[in-house]
Amino acid sequence: MSRFFHGDSSSESSSSDEEELYSDEEEAEKSQEESSEADKSDNSDSDSGGEEKPSGASRFIKDAAESDDSSDEEGRKVVKSAKDKRLEELEGTIKLIENAQKINDWAVISAEFDKLNRQIPKLAQSGTTPKMYIKAIADLEDFMNETLAKQKVSLKKMNATNARGLNAVKQRIKKNNKDFTQEIEMYREDSFGFMMSDEEDEAAPVEKPKKVKNEYRAVFEDGGDEEGFSTVGKGGKALQYTPEGILKHLRVVMESRGKKNTDRSEQIRVMEKLSEVAITPYQKIRVLLALISTRFDLTAGSASYMSQEHWRLAEQEFATLLEVLESNPNMVVLENAEEWEDDEKPPTPAAGEELRIPGSIVSLVERLDDELTRSLQHIDPHTAEYIERLADEGALYTKIVRSMAYIENLSIDTKLGISQETTNRIIMRRLEHVYFKPSQVMNIMEENTWKALPASLKSQITPQAAGDIITLIHTLCTYLYQNSEGIIRARAMLCHIYFLALHDQYYRARDMMLMSHLQETISNFDVNTQILFNRTLVQVGLCAFRAGLINEAQNSLQEICGSGRQKELLAQGVMMQRYSQVTPEQERLERQRQLPFHMHINLELLECVYLTCSMLLEIPLLAQTGSSPDIKKRVISKTYRRMLEYHERQIFTGPPENTRDHVMQASKALAAGEWKKSSNFINSIKIWDLISQPEKIKTMLSEHIQEEGLRTYLFTYAPFYDTLSVGILSSMFELSERKVAAIISKMISHEELAAALDQINSAIIFRKGVELSRLQSLALTLSDKASGLIESNERTLEQKTQGTANAFERSGQRDGRGGGRGGRGGRGGRGGNRGGGESSRREGGGRQFTGGALGGTPAVKA
Repeated sequence: MSRFFHGDSSSESSSSDEEELYSDEEEAEKSQEESSEADKSDNSDSDSGGEEKPSGASRFIKDAAESDDSSDEEGRKVVKSAKDKRLEELEGTIKLIENAQKINDWAVISAEFDKLNRQIPKLAQSGTTPKMYIKAIADLEDFMNETLAKQKVSLKKMNATNARGLNAVKQRIKKNNKDFTQEIEMYREDSFGFMMSDEEDEAAPVEKPKKVKNEYRAVFEDGGDEEGFSTVGKGGKALQYTPEGILKHLRVVMESRGKKNTDRSEQIRVMEKLSEVAITPYQKIRVLLALISTRFDLTAGSASYMSQEHWRLAEQEFATLLEVLESNPNMVVLENAEEWEDDEKPPTPAAGEELRIPGSIVSLVERLDDELTRSLQHIDPHTAEYIERLADEGALYTKIVRSMAYIENLSIDTKLGISQETTNRIIMRRLEHVYFKPSQVMNIMEENTWKALPASLKSQITPQAAGDIITLIHTLCTYLYQNSEGIIRARAMLCHIYFLALHDQYYRARDMMLMSHLQETISNFDVNTQILFNRTLVQVGLCAFRAGLINEAQNSLQEICGSGRQKELLAQGVMMQRYSQVTPEQERLERQRQLPFHMHINLELLECVYLTCSMLLEIPLLAQTGSSPDIKKRVISKTYRRMLEYHERQIFTGPPENTRDHVMQASKALAAGEWKKSSNFINSIKIWDLISQPEKIKTMLSEHIQEEGLRTYLFTYAPFYDTLSVGILSSMFELSERKVAAIISKMISHEELAAALDQINSAIIFRKGVELSRLQSLALTLSDKASGLIESNERTLEQKTQGTANAFERSGQRDGRGGGRGGRGGRGGRGGNRGGGESSRREGGGRQFTGGALGGTPAVKA
């Protein structure tokens, strides 16, 4: 009897039947195993019955029978080719994809699909693409489309791993299947016939070409190169570059340019060989134009920049192109020229006409300039590599001048149709390399440029004997003023102003800035032009500071330095703020607009100048408002005020460490009347050494501190004096009596000081009673605030009632509570007029209460 309890239910009976069935099968299997073991033992006994087993070392020695058996087994091994092994691997990968499709496991499908695409290139090298691969990718695409359609309809979402795998396959399979569009269409039209043709192709023997070895041998023996090798194309045939076939090879290269999986380095090597083979000037020009453009293709994308080696090669090839064009004036490169289609024979122009070749000299120069700028943006400016890269600017400037002269000569011939914009672009490029540099540097660069150019090269716009750099800038800008408009004209104006401000011509720069009215329209220009405007504005402010014009300098620098975003506004760095929502695309564009380091304006110097100017203006103003509270508080620089308040809140202030600390402590000393201490703090700032003529700047600042110290002293202590001697002030601030008298006269004329100057006795007589007492000033402040409150109250009432005058009128009497109040002198009801009716209204004299924000409610007569 079984040890399991059998119940009466049908489920228990069925399970017991299954157990009996399994137990019977197990017993049958065991009996078969025992019988097979017995047979084996019998066979082994029969085999070993006649012979004894070897013992000792002899049991490890194979006998002849065993060696024969092993050789037979080795002979039965199948040797597979590498192609067959790869096909088996491919089949295994396809099976895994099909199994994963059954369970909808897109993570496995994505991994195996990548593996499948890695296996195909090796198989495709040996022949055509396997048709099982075509079938697999076609089925996978259909399955993916079905899955996506189901996902749109179904409420249940796919898990994260499967969703990632599905998205990965979706992105890859469309790009992958583009290369096999024709085969996939054939498979979908007739899948059975497509796969049967595969079997027929495999069955048909393929004869191997035997001439390849001979061709390789012949090529090797002839020797295409110096080392005995030559370039071999498809089918083992050697590629031979001849002058007759240059245009054909060039067209093949240009057609493959920009396509996927194109080896650009190989294209460059091919075109370098074509340039060596080229004989005629037309061939050289065509090859050089294509070669330079292909070199620029190596740096596709803003994240990378052109290597110095390729840039210099492109620059040398551009110089060769200009030489060929200059030596062959009957050939011109134009943007609007038609391309020559016949590769068999070169074009032959008619007599007296130029041969027009499609291309753009100006675009190539601009691209060279942009690539150099991009490399300077990416290289660390504190390394020797940056200095070495910056040395290439001289060669680039030479090419710009040479290209400008070539475009000038072409524009003389009106038949060619050279647009004025082309000339303006190349002149603007030259101006942008000149405007921010000191005249000493540019004089040397101009001299070296004209030495490097051929003597026969002439320029009508900027002749070689043009004079100094100031004349050159004026000539270039004047040409652009006359022949351009829009952005180029505005940029030329800004470059001219920047150059004048850099060379201490403040009044000319200021007048040009005001006459241009660019400050009104700059918001309509592109970002790069706005950056140039900010740089120009800052340079004008620095120029005013060097000229000793403190007020003008502070006004110019206020907009840029007061914002706290100097780096961003001057394109000298990206400031990532905490809560800013900047997209990666915006950040990438912002980094592209950054200026190279050698074009930067020193931000520490800029901050020092701005804070110093603010100090010289704010400290006397603070003293004036402190002694005369009736004057409305006016703030010149909020940034400076915040820094000063923060510095005053500090419990302990140590010795100054940076520029900001020096200015704050100098401000504190100046406010206390210690002008010498303030002057020492300002003059000890080391950043002044970066300005030309630093001693002159320090002397100028000391004089301004003396004058502002005198004004601060008068504002602070005027209420405590009746008369004050000019001589005492002169000795206190080490100023001449004439200078002190001039300052006091200016303050009196501007009504900053309530006093009179006694020139006979050389004294200042202060007028008493003009300044208000503390109580009077507080009363005036209270009255101002009360009047402001009344005005805001009235505005609120107008907004609420929207002009309805009788909005709060009472509609009638209630319970005899209307009319005049009787009994007590006319006070009867509670709804009438206070004071006993109409006769009790207040006449003239003080202000009558009007009911606050609700206004006066009209009385209801009985």
